[in-house]
Parts: sequence; C-alpha cells; structure tokens
Amino acid sequence: MTDSAQFLDTARRVIATEARALDQLESSLGEEFNAAIEIMLSATGRVIISGMGKSGHIARKIAATLASTGTPAHFVHPAEASHGDLGMMAQGDVALVLSNSGETPELADVIAYTRRFNIPMIGIASRPESTLIKQSDVGLILPRVDEACGTGVVPTSSTTMTLALGDALAVALMEHRKFTPEHFREFHPGGKLGAQLSRVQDLMHKGDALPVVPFDTPMSDVLLEISRKGFGVVGVTDVDGTLQGIITDGDLRRHMEGLLDLSAEEVMTKSPTTITPESLAEEAVAVMNSRKITCLFVIDAEGPAIPKGLLHIHDCLRVGLG
Repeated sequence: MTDSAQFLDTARRVIATEARALDQLESSLGEEFNAAIEIMLSATGRVIISGMGKSGHIARKIAATLASTGTPAHFVHPAEASHGDLGMMAQGDVALVLSNSGETPELADVIAYTRRFNIPMIGIASRPESTLIKQSDVGLILPRVDEACGTGVVPTSSTTMTLALGDALAVALMEHRKFTPEHFREFHPGGKLGAQLSRVQDLMHKGDALPVVPFDTPMSDVLLEISRKGFGVVGVTDVDGTLQGIITDGDLRRHMEGLLDLSAEEVMTKSPTTITPESLAEEAVAVMNSRKITCLFVIDAEGPAIPKGLLHIHDCLRVGLG
C-alpha cells in the first residue's frame, strides 16, 4: 500500500522549495532587468529565443507568451540552428538565450552568430562567469538555489525561476505598450479565451438578417417576419428607423385575442433592453441571463437608437459562452 502522507509531504516540500527560489529571484532583480527590457523595446525585428533541453521547453513557452502579448517572438532550437535555422535571425532582432549552466555546447553557434552579426543578446544563466553571460550584452543571473528534486540534478527550481523571469519580461513589455484585453483577443480569436473577449459586433446578425418592422405593420406581416428570420423576435421602429420596441413570443401570447387586428405598435414591449456593438459578448450573456431573455438588439452607445444588429443567446453558446 502506498504512503499517501509521504506523497503530500514531498509535494509540499517541492512547492515550498520552488517558492523560496522565486523569492530569491525577486530579490536579485536589478538594473540588468531594465536594460534587457530596453533592448527588447528597441528591436525592430523579433525576439529570438533559444535554449536546449528543459531550457528549450521554457524558451518555447516564453516565446509564445511574448508573441501573444504584443512582442513578436520566435523559438529557434539550437541544434536546428546549426543546420540552417540561424537564418531565422537577422539584424534588428534580439536574442534571448537560456542556459542554467551558461555552458550548453549546443548554444555555441547561436552565441557566435549573434556576435558576428551584431545581434543584441540577453543571456539567462545561473553562473555570472559562464560563457553565455560573458558574451551577452545583458546578463540576467539566476540566484543559486536548491533544486526541488533533492539530488540537485533535475532542473526544477531553476526552470521555475527561468519561466517566471520570462513572464516578468513579457508583462513588463506588455504594460509598457499598454496592451489591453482587446489587443489580446486579436491574437486569440479562437478557443474559450477568444470567446470571452469577443465583441458583440463579431457575433451579431445584421443587414437583411435583422428582424425589424415599422411600428404600423399589421400583425399578420409581423408574424411572417418572425417566421422568416427565425429568431422568435422582431424589433419595431418608428418613421426615423429608431428602435421603439420589441415583439417576442410572450407579447404574442398576451395579445392572442384579436391579434391579427392589431399593429406592431399595439403589441410591442416598449424600451427593450439593448447592448452596444463594442461590448464584450460575455457582458451580453450576463445581461440576457439576468433579464431572462434570449436576444438583444444592438444599437450605438450615442445617437439615434437605430438597430445595428441582433445578438441571440445561441450565437454566444456556439462560441463557448453561456
């Protein structure tokens, strides 16, 4: 039988060890960090990130984080770099090279290439006297800490610090560039996150698909419009085209007696709930849920309330919201 208490003790020890390493990393940061940010901001090209082994995995993640937060970045595998991928680096780029020891032999060609072509290089390593740090324009030194494995041979605390340092670089650049959730969405149009950051105007129905009738339309024609457009609802506009009301299934039920003798204006619910095109779709879902309704007409925040579109709850559910 396994000793579950021992497993928990190990997990807590690992996390505590890595947490202490992060505390030491925070305390060790200085002007070299600012210098690294200045170099990355001055790049007219991309940030080229390289590392071998576990550092390579961390490098890939840092490259992805930078690229998704407004800093063009690309990972180059050091072994592939020696066989043609060095061509991915050019003047105007900045190299960010990761190696815990600072002596990883596979990085030699990458380092030499940056020196030969005057490509600024930021090195991240734990040894100030290492080749990587000595050759770098800016060296970010990881503090000497205990690896969480206990034997000191498995990269654990060191890779956690490197990952956190990459995140710190990315967030500092992001904040400097005033990178907003709207910008983030442009890089993440798919998936749950992309859905949460979608705007109403990205999902709404518009043009000929919009179910709208003038206020004096006979209810017989209103029913045809509701049936044709398939949303179970129709907007009612005045002579200027501004939205005055909405007709839903509930309105139809409340006016069943003599319905066909009435006009749209006599059946509609006045002053319907609306939303603006620039609003986040997630906000629209919250409004629909709170009002217990299934759709919202879309109008501009200012000016005449002319219907620009219609957002149905099904549109939000289709992209993963709701």
